[in-house]
Amino acid sequence: MSGVWVFKNGVVRLVENPGAESVDGSRQGSSSRRKVLVHTPSNEVITCYAVLERKLSSLGWERYYDDPDLLQFHIRSTIHLISLPKDFNKFKSTHMYDIVVKNRNMFEVRDM
Repeated sequence: MSGVWVFKNGVVRLVENPGAESVDGSRQGSSSRRKVLVHTPSNEVITCYAVLERKLSSLGWERYYDDPDLLQFHIRSTIHLISLPKDFNKFKSTHMYDIVVKNRNMFEVRDM
């Protein structure tokens, strides 16, 4: 992960492509690339939560239904928890990297 750390209004965040985004968060130009989550064994791009849930359940992840605003997955033998926004349009690269870290060699994040 590369980029520039920006501190604004008491919040620090990583700007992955500093040339495409200004300090205030607005986009500059169309050079920024969208990230996609890829299931590496099948080379399939995850396009919706139904596909992601199928892939995660095959790896032993179980769905939690406690929070109506989140999709949550857990593996019983670990302390790992994956929390995702209910709306797939709000599924961002930070969520993708969380899945990659918790499922080594099964997923990767790529530029589209």
